[in-house]
Amino acid sequence: MTNEDLDKAFEEAVARVNAHKEPFPADTLLKLYAYYKKATNDYGKPRSREALINAFKTNALFQAKNITETEAKEAYIDLVNKYFLYRE
Repeated sequence: MTNEDLDKAFEEAVARVNAHKEPFPADTLLKLYAYYKKATNDYGKPRSREALINAFKTNALFQAKNITETEAKEAYIDLVNKYFLYRE
């Protein structure tokens, strides 16, 4: 897969997640959050009003700290595809 193909597939996966109306399981949501942040090089601090949510987000980012931008995009796409496999 070329970088352009990967970027397109990533953007499509992000759009699919954003269009989904039902809540995601918390563990899936945290993985999506961490992969998205790594994939987009957004290293800002979590900005939830709830300290506990920020702690979970920080932990998710910590767990994904050793993957590359490309690996994060691939993991995000894979997670989205697996999540929606039996839901549509």
